[in-house]
Amino acid sequence: MRDHASPKPRSTLRRHLMQGIVALPLIGLSAVGQAAPPATAVVNTTKLAVTDTEVTVGQLHSATGTMAISETGSIQAEQLAIDQINAMGGVLGRKIKVIKEDGASDWPTFAEKSKKLLINDRVAAVFGCWTSASRKAVLPIFEKENGMLYYPTFYEGLEQSKNVIYTGQEATQQILWGLDWVSKEKKAKTYFLVGSDYIWPRTSMKIARKHIEGHLAGSKVVGEEYYPLGHTQFNSLINKIKAAKPDVIFIAVVGGSNVSFYKQLKAAGVTAAKQTLLTISVTEDEVLGIGGENMAGFYASMKYFQSLDNANNKAFVQAFKAKYGAKAVIGDVTQAAYLGPWLWKATVEKAGSFDVDKVAAASKDIEFKGAPEGYVKIHANHHLWSKTRIGQAQADGQFKVVAESPDLIEPNPFPKGYQ
Repeated sequence: MRDHASPKPRSTLRRHLMQGIVALPLIGLSAVGQAAPPATAVVNTTKLAVTDTEVTVGQLHSATGTMAISETGSIQAEQLAIDQINAMGGVLGRKIKVIKEDGASDWPTFAEKSKKLLINDRVAAVFGCWTSASRKAVLPIFEKENGMLYYPTFYEGLEQSKNVIYTGQEATQQILWGLDWVSKEKKAKTYFLVGSDYIWPRTSMKIARKHIEGHLAGSKVVGEEYYPLGHTQFNSLINKIKAAKPDVIFIAVVGGSNVSFYKQLKAAGVTAAKQTLLTISVTEDEVLGIGGENMAGFYASMKYFQSLDNANNKAFVQAFKAKYGAKAVIGDVTQAAYLGPWLWKATVEKAGSFDVDKVAAASKDIEFKGAPEGYVKIHANHHLWSKTRIGQAQADGQFKVVAESPDLIEPNPFPKGYQ
């Protein structure tokens, strides 16, 4: 029996997908129906997985484990970008094929899977990782095997590599502007720092402490605590916070621990009505698990929120929901992950080659005017120029943008006086 219901969703998806594509400006991207693509021998001189019709890339994220709550959105956004690029004709006339690997929230597994993708599969690029621990685990492999990683997460900085394009913000872009805002707007003087116990939160809080104590007049840190990934019992921490009575809780707890922390915080009576909280780690993706009612009124410092009101973002959100469902949400890292395949495509086509050395050399000043966050450009240090925004969490799980940096902030992964 013929299924009369099935064509409609496919046509609707295609319509939304094409609307998203149309809304993205062509930044030197090849269009369908152009001249024959360049010969494989010309665009692939390093034995990558490139044929006359196809180029293979890798995806390496945590589809399982404690980080899946955060990384699933990145997997989805990268696939959406790749689908849209393929619908436009691909990269240098070649459709993108994806090999998906699961890092399983385990850093040695990330290292093992990166070796498979680079050595066995010979992928032309990898879109992947979330935590700095996973990135640090794979970085030596990417540098040794000369692979190219597009890394989407806001992170601590203090790193720069020919083999990585960092599409999320480094610490000075996200942390310093956010602290300046909360100091001025909330007249904050005392801060309690909380993080998950690994490199990104610890380094971020080191930078935050130096900024609070050295650059915010009369301000001080009144507490600093770290907890293992996956930790779920925060009542003792909450008691310490209550005793310290900070003006601001500045927090970088990641993954599934967020669900427990914010629920227990609310249960203990610590709400936005009484306490200012600024997070650098909770996006719309995490709020889906936390529950908007447990986050309402608290603040986040990010470069992107789903509620951003611009044409690029409206097309992106529409295409994302068409593919993943009306209830799907999009957070900062999800959007940064979406940038990866587009920036890679633009760079490959500027270089006229899939070769990693040529892609790395061509990356400086690559622009993406179709970015949902508005506009991005790759700096010579392989990070992105971007704006920073403050969002206030709403009960419906979205964020209301209450502040925005007036200009793009230059990435500075090695800030003097903060190391």
